[in-house]
Amino acid sequence: MTNKIRKAVIPAGGLGTRFLPATKAQPKEMLPLIDKPAIQYIVEEAVESGIESIVIISGRHKRAIEDHFDKSVELESELEARHNEEMLSVVKAISQLADIYYVRQKEPLGLGHAVLCARRFIGDEPFAVLLGDDILTSEKPCLKEMMDEYEQSQSSIVAVMEVPWDQTHKYGIVDIEQGSHSFAPVRDIVEKPGPGLAPSNYAVVGRYVLHPAIFGLLEGAQPGKAGEIQLTDSLQELNRTNGLQAFRFGGRRHDVGDKLGFVQATIDFALEREDLAADVRKYMLERLGQMSKG
Repeated sequence: MTNKIRKAVIPAGGLGTRFLPATKAQPKEMLPLIDKPAIQYIVEEAVESGIESIVIISGRHKRAIEDHFDKSVELESELEARHNEEMLSVVKAISQLADIYYVRQKEPLGLGHAVLCARRFIGDEPFAVLLGDDILTSEKPCLKEMMDEYEQSQSSIVAVMEVPWDQTHKYGIVDIEQGSHSFAPVRDIVEKPGPGLAPSNYAVVGRYVLHPAIFGLLEGAQPGKAGEIQLTDSLQELNRTNGLQAFRFGGRRHDVGDKLGFVQATIDFALEREDLAADVRKYMLERLGQMSKG
């Protein structure tokens, strides 16, 4: 078994109910942040981290994801005829990002089940998992930091960030050994603990680097609430048998699976673009001024 991480899994089989009615007929992963769908940010992080092959675990009504990352002969021909070289280059680059494969998750049976769907694709290799709701930005990609550490330690890793204590019930929470290093051993991991039961306020933020032993644990896992197979349960067992580390991610996180988080990400990304920043900033100041007078 190699310790080099070449493959990544992106679960994208959910129904996107928090964004209805916008997601009634389109995948939530394709909702645009300015002019780029959310899932493209995730794929780009994987590629920038050195991932060679990606499997997207999709579901019904998700064909738009496949079409987005596929070559579009008609569109490219039209852009070429219009001599729009800049946009032609952008469109071509999307289909050349990585080798992307698709596996259908026939029922939304939880994150653990979605990861298990990738077993044949991954084989006996360590691999990465990137959740589409968390867009993480930093000078060095979060996943790259984790992959580099895995190749040294061969210990599975989850990315974590501190969240307000009153929000811990929304996340998988880890109890970690304290210290000054970015990576720390995990003592325990709990899925959405009840009020006052969280062992810390370090929440898992959608990036994992996992030993392939996780598949055997997922296969034997018992369904929990709503009949779903939780990844957290198998991570607890993996920690006991193979060890698990937490990576304290120090960059910026946008939770685009949340409506407010999606709006915040749109504003932040707009303010970072040369073609939009000045006009967006001007509009925001004008709008806030109008609201304060009202």
